Amino acid sequence: MTDWTEADRRWMREALAEGRLAERLSPPNPAVGAVLVKDGRLIGRGHTQRTGGPHAEVMALADARSRGESTEGATAYVTLEPCSHYGRTPPCALALGRAKVARVVAAMRDPNPRVAGRGFAMLEAAGVECACGLFEEEAWEANVGFFTRMTRGTPWVRMKWAMTLDGRTAFPDGRSQWITGPEARMDTHRWRGRAGAVATGIGTVLADRPQMNVRLPDQVRQPLRVVVDPRLEMPEDAPILHSPGGRVLVFAAGDRPRRAALERAGAEVRVLPDARDPNHVDLAEMLLELAALEVNEVHLEAGPGLSGAFIKADLVDELVAYTAPCFFGEGLGPAAVPLPEAPGSARRWKFKSADFVGGDLRMICRRN
Repeated sequence: MTDWTEADRRWMREALAEGRLAERLSPPNPAVGAVLVKDGRLIGRGHTQRTGGPHAEVMALADARSRGESTEGATAYVTLEPCSHYGRTPPCALALGRAKVARVVAAMRDPNPRVAGRGFAMLEAAGVECACGLFEEEAWEANVGFFTRMTRGTPWVRMKWAMTLDGRTAFPDGRSQWITGPEARMDTHRWRGRAGAVATGIGTVLADRPQMNVRLPDQVRQPLRVVVDPRLEMPEDAPILHSPGGRVLVFAAGDRPRRAALERAGAEVRVLPDARDPNHVDLAEMLLELAALEVNEVHLEAGPGLSGAFIKADLVDELVAYTAPCFFGEGLGPAAVPLPEAPGSARRWKFKSADFVGGDLRMICRRN
């Protein structure tokens, strides 16, 4: 359907805005927004809650009831096809049919094989008119990780770093705090907050002693924390093991005597050697394991070694680079990758956006 009205566009924009309220709350479920409209008035709105809680459509129906509004004959604008299966919650398509809405407009079809058109079929069987495809690109962007996991079987990998104007991410001795200002650091926590896992390498754990958690006042869900530690060098007193946050998964290349001590300290150790180099962790297999844990997005903050390994293995979907207006002169770069044969033969990424965040510049690139 392409003959959308201005009212359709207006209300779907409202649903997309509502969905953004769920992006740090709902994973591994998609961040979905819904609004109910009747006689040109918004009578209910909602977004998907934390895992196990109500989805956007049910929240919008409850909101309409709390306002004393009848949903019979209303139009529901939803950023994703209503679900049709019994999972942690009953089907949203069933709830909308029982609420006697007249029409459902969805931004896109759900690629989840448990839904994938079945939601629309359930609605149409209940006599509800269905339309799909309004602002589909915006809806896809809002849940890029969920859709990637559903279609590709692996999470969306976002690599972040902060650097100077001359491309340095740390001093030669590894010191890096702080290159960017407080606004950029807060922005980083928002990226972490929407991820299913925040990943780093043992070099960063040893050099910076990070917590790798989300420190935002309104964050209620903490992502997994993942450390790539081939030789199990992490000390038992590492802050990542003792600070508040999601559970810590340590991926090693082989079993070591220190495994038991790390597990007593709170780590969950998984041995995953790379068949081509048993001294390294198989990063592609690690992503498959994270997908099995329902991780939609992996947010990677690591040193040049691990970052370069992800890029060389072609496992990075998106780059988020913060540039501070200063110079170091010497120091480390963001990723250790092989030198191309010629300057013009270097792999090209596609710029998606460039924005100021406080006094720093944030650039986002995607794979071509």
